[in-house]
Amino acid sequence: MASSLTCTGVIWAFLSFLCAAASCVGFFMPYWLLGSQLEKSVSFGTFRRCSYPVRDESRQTTVMVEQCGRYASFQAIPSAEWRICTVVTGLGCGLLLLVALTALMGCCVSELISRTVGRVAGGIQFLGG
Repeated sequence: MASSLTCTGVIWAFLSFLCAAASCVGFFMPYWLLGSQLEKSVSFGTFRRCSYPVRDESRQTTVMVEQCGRYASFQAIPSAEWRICTVVTGLGCGLLLLVALTALMGCCVSELISRTVGRVAGGIQFLGG
């Protein structure tokens, strides 16, 4: 199995994959902000939340839903800034994952990554970060 990467390139590929995996896990987990509301612990991330309040119209009260889940729709995300954060963070994670998987393929496929491709991939990683 031939590689188009030097020893430094192989280390870059594996560190890129670890960074992309950590970024994606952090993006998908709902533990960005932790707190309490109505004497229950709550947490939420960009598009997931745990233990969130909902209005019970039949009893005219607010009750806590003690489960984790996504927002019902993109518009249900609390603010425009939070929606922008969701999109930008998701795109960044996607770019990091794309570069990391390409770099890992470069460990196995000969002549896949040249000096120019490596520089472009580094630029994409910078943009993704």
